[in-house]
Amino acid sequence: MMKIICNKSSLLNGVNTVLKAVSSRTTLPILECILLEADENNFKLISTDLELGIESQVDATVIKPGSIALESKIFSEIVRKLPDSTVEISVDENNMTTIICEKSQFKIAGQSGSEFPPLPEVEKNNQFSLSQTVLKDMIRQTIFSVAVEETRQILTGELIEIKNQSLHMVSVDGYRVSFRKTDLSIENELVEVVVPGKTLNEISKILSTEDEDKVSLYFTDKHVLFDLGTSIVVSRLLEGEFLKYEQIFSADYETKIVVDRRELLMSIERAALISRENKKNPVKVEIKQEQLVITSNTELGTAYEEIQIQMEGKDLVIAFNPRYVIDALRAIEDEKICIQFTSSLSPCIIQPIEGEDYKYLILPIRLNA
Repeated sequence: MMKIICNKSSLLNGVNTVLKAVSSRTTLPILECILLEADENNFKLISTDLELGIESQVDATVIKPGSIALESKIFSEIVRKLPDSTVEISVDENNMTTIICEKSQFKIAGQSGSEFPPLPEVEKNNQFSLSQTVLKDMIRQTIFSVAVEETRQILTGELIEIKNQSLHMVSVDGYRVSFRKTDLSIENELVEVVVPGKTLNEISKILSTEDEDKVSLYFTDKHVLFDLGTSIVVSRLLEGEFLKYEQIFSADYETKIVVDRRELLMSIERAALISRENKKNPVKVEIKQEQLVITSNTELGTAYEEIQIQMEGKDLVIAFNPRYVIDALRAIEDEKICIQFTSSLSPCIIQPIEGEDYKYLILPIRLNA
């Protein structure tokens, strides 16, 4: 038994938010449902695939508290197509659910809400808050180098680390490392967890682009909870030892350049046009006398690009998968960047001219002589 009245647009917002955690491939049919739950003064929608769970508050008038689990596809489609008006949802003792909006009426069979698995409890003890926009940006700037293969499960997630009054996010896929950092106004708390890439992908779609909107993070040994105010996202953490990334970012270099980021990005994107047929074709980078020459040479033809740079150290020839360099350069906003090289077979490190807000490490490709 349940009865609530709410506005179609807030209901649809809630549905769109929780759909991101509904299980698509599952042996448990209840996980293909969205749980509607009303108590005296709250109405919320809940979904989970047992790894990721989302709960979204919807403004509603609760006439009779209760809960019902409704098949997500049909429920979301109905809500999407309802007129923009007031929606009344009521459930009878046989879990038959009636949805009325203006002159439209649907009756769909639901399942008892008590069968729906509860979201993991995460106690809200240590709280870390930051702007939703900042977190959204940090995910976008690192998510592309999360490992896709399951060879090392731990690398299919991102390391979230809180130390020295800052939050770090790190992703590694075996060919590159992406690192982002933002300051937090907290006492020194040490947190090191690995959050699945899938969770971060989904949460970045819900995070707001308004600067004043905050997100709070809470951790347990097994779960992380993101509290966005109107919704919460709970995710399982990945278990295991993440790569010791700090040791990889060495401060030593033989060659160091300062280059215009946009100019370098456009040049590599153009050179990559020639290598697109066969994804394994590298672009070659030659650094000599304040000049950076990028060439690409495949059965399609050749490309030649030249850029003015500031350099210190030795001349160098090195080759990269252009995709990896493009991903990193697109994730950076600075006008000028610094790139350090040690040899043609060692990774290069892209970083800011000042500070350490980001670092991108990319492994080169061995050139066939």
